[in-house]
Amino acid sequence: MSLDLALANPLDLPGMASTSGLTGREKAAIVVRLLLSSGSVPAIADLPDSLQTELTLQLARMTPVDQNTVDAVAAEFADAIEKIGLSFPAGLEGALGLLEDVISASASSRVRRMSSDDYHGDPWDKIGTVDNDRLAQVLQNESIEVAAIVLSKLKVSKAAELLGLLPGDRARRITYAISLTGAVAPPMVRRVGIALAEQLDTRPVRAFSDGPVDRVGAILNYSPATVRNQVLDDLDAEDADFAEKVRKAIFTFANIKDRVAGRDIPRIQRDIDQSDLLTAIAGAQGEDIATVDFIMDNISQRLADSLRSEAAEKKGVTTADAEAAMMRIVNTVRALESSGEIFLVAKDE
Repeated sequence: MSLDLALANPLDLPGMASTSGLTGREKAAIVVRLLLSSGSVPAIADLPDSLQTELTLQLARMTPVDQNTVDAVAAEFADAIEKIGLSFPAGLEGALGLLEDVISASASSRVRRMSSDDYHGDPWDKIGTVDNDRLAQVLQNESIEVAAIVLSKLKVSKAAELLGLLPGDRARRITYAISLTGAVAPPMVRRVGIALAEQLDTRPVRAFSDGPVDRVGAILNYSPATVRNQVLDDLDAEDADFAEKVRKAIFTFANIKDRVAGRDIPRIQRDIDQSDLLTAIAGAQGEDIATVDFIMDNISQRLADSLRSEAAEKKGVTTADAEAAMMRIVNTVRALESSGEIFLVAKDE
C-alpha cells in the first residue's frame, strides 16, 4: 500500500496517537513534512477542504522537531499503514470509478441520482467543459432561476455564447434573473451544480451504437441493387429527407467514381483480386459502367486495354456474380480507407 493512499485521512490513522507528547495533528504534520522533504507528494488534495485547512494551519504552528521524535513518528506511521488490510475509494465518485467496467451505465446513472449529497469535487468544473449546444438544450427545460445561476457560474465568454443560443424572450428573462442571484446561498448554488452535472452525465443507454441512417445505409450497402433501389424509392415516398440521408450514407461500387480520388485507383487496383475486377467489368450495368470507366481511366492505358480485352472474353457472368465481385472491391476500398492509406472524398451537402 502506498503512503499517498494511507494519507487519505492523515489526521485519523489507526495507531497514530501513541507517541508521547504529540497530538494526531502534529504527527500528521510531521509525516507530511517528512514526505515532502524526501520528494514524495502526499495526496493532500484528495482530503476534504476542512482537513486541508487544519493540516496547513498545523504546519504553520510547528516548531523544529528532534530526529528521535521524527524517527518515532515515522515508525508509528509505517506501523499504522501495515495494519490497514484493505482500503476503499473515497466517496461516490471513487466507488463508481472502481466499478466503471463492472456495473452498467444505467445502474451508474441511478446511483448518481440517488446519492447527490455524496458528490465530490466542484460540479461547476464539469459543467464548464460541456459544449454550449448541449447546455442550451438542458437549460430550455430548466427554470429561469436555475438558468440564471448557471450563466452566473460560467466563464463570461461561454455564458455569452450560451445566451445567444437561447430564444430571445427566454434570454431576456434569464438576464434579468441574474440580477436577483446575489442573495443565493453557496450551498444552494452547489446543489444546483450537482443536479445539473449529474443530469448532463446521465445519458440514456443506447440499444444501437450507430444512428438509424448509418444502420439502414450499412444494410443497403450489402443488398442487391434491385432491392436497394426499391427500398430507396419506397423511402422517398415515406420520408424523402430520411431517404436522402441514407443515400449519402451508402457506399457502393457505383459511388467509387464520386468518392475515390483518381490518384488512389492504382493503390486500390493493387489490392483487389484481378478476377473480381474482370467480373465487375464484364457484368457492369447502368451506373456501374461509369465507375468501370473511371477505374480504367486512372490506371495505365496498357493495363486498361488488357483488362477490357480479358473481360470481353469472360462468358456467363450473372448479375449476382457481378454484384458479389463489386462488393468485394468496395470492401477493399473501405479497408484501405480505414487504415488511412486512402481518403474518401466527402460528399457535397
